[in-house]
Amino acid sequence: MSQPFYVSPEQVMKDRADYARKGIARGRSLVALECVDGIVLVAENPSRTLYKTSEIYDRIAFAAVGKYNEFQMLKIAGVRLADLKGFQYSREDVSARGLANAYAQTLGQVFTHEMKPYEVEILVAEVGRTHADDQLFHILYDGVMMDEEGFTVLGGQAEAIAEILRRDYSETLEVGEAVRLGARVLAPEGQEPLAADALEVGFLERALPERAFRRLKGDDLVALLAG
Repeated sequence: MSQPFYVSPEQVMKDRADYARKGIARGRSLVALECVDGIVLVAENPSRTLYKTSEIYDRIAFAAVGKYNEFQMLKIAGVRLADLKGFQYSREDVSARGLANAYAQTLGQVFTHEMKPYEVEILVAEVGRTHADDQLFHILYDGVMMDEEGFTVLGGQAEAIAEILRRDYSETLEVGEAVRLGARVLAPEGQEPLAADALEVGFLERALPERAFRRLKGDDLVALLAG
């Protein structure tokens, strides 16, 4: 009688983590920057229809990198959860923290119990009435959640990009300056900043009273990149 093949739990978790990290690293990066006017989400994404950033609720945005079908499914689940909670209770009860906790639990459950982990990193961002009230929650493939301040980076080149942002980022940036900084740090080292046709830019605008998310594209984005 043959003995079942044994793999230690530590090795299983390590293999799953390596698998997820490699899948995410193959994709393009995304940065989120808090600025005077709100929160800017800048992603390298030449597609005009397959979005990495989107609205979840009034002042809350979702952004992700990795496998498109996996994070799209998570985004839809988040929209449904937010709508249901806002309908049952109050729109003010829907928060980025609550959504981020739900995403962290889901990703942690999949990572621990399923054969294949999700190859995604997620950001849930909420723009406040003041700069101090902004929230950025970065959720990893294994459900680990981080509360970021100022900026955060998702994707394969995160460490190198974060190092540049630690040097060049300032909370006094205006929206145009934040978009230009994002385009510069996402470009390959030594090359010109990414052009408008290679970028997807979402913006949570602080001044808007309710639905704060909008996309910056076309002539508006070209003008911001030109300064």
